[in-house]
Amino acid sequence: MDQYITFAVNNPMLSMAWLAIATMLVFITIKSKLSKIKEISTQQLTLLVNRENGVIVDIRSEADFNKGHIIGSKQHSLEKINNNDLVALEKEKANPIIVVCAAGMSASKAANALAKAGFAQVNILKGGFSAWQSASLPVAK
Repeated sequence: MDQYITFAVNNPMLSMAWLAIATMLVFITIKSKLSKIKEISTQQLTLLVNRENGVIVDIRSEADFNKGHIIGSKQHSLEKINNNDLVALEKEKANPIIVVCAAGMSASKAANALAKAGFAQVNILKGGFSAWQSASLPVAK
């Protein structure tokens, strides 16, 4: 224990950086556990669709969607979701929603908007459509 104290006293910048990183990791972990929006794997997506009538919402551009998409998914752009243009999805409010983007980066913004709009169970496909393709799962064109 004395070595830790000596290190902290001799290296205050490194100690503060370590403390900041540890605090951020704890905060991010707690925030993700308490969040209504969950990240799910490709296997969990398949289970949600097959067992609970999950609805896949693809927020990629229409051109990317037409090049290839998850079978049964609905294309709904991020702009429409941000503008609260959710008429096409209104009847799906009670079903689990899985938001899919290209790589899993922009889906959280759309998922937050859907959760605020009253959708009961909103999920994000971890890794996005590229994770689906990497798992060699079926794609429709």
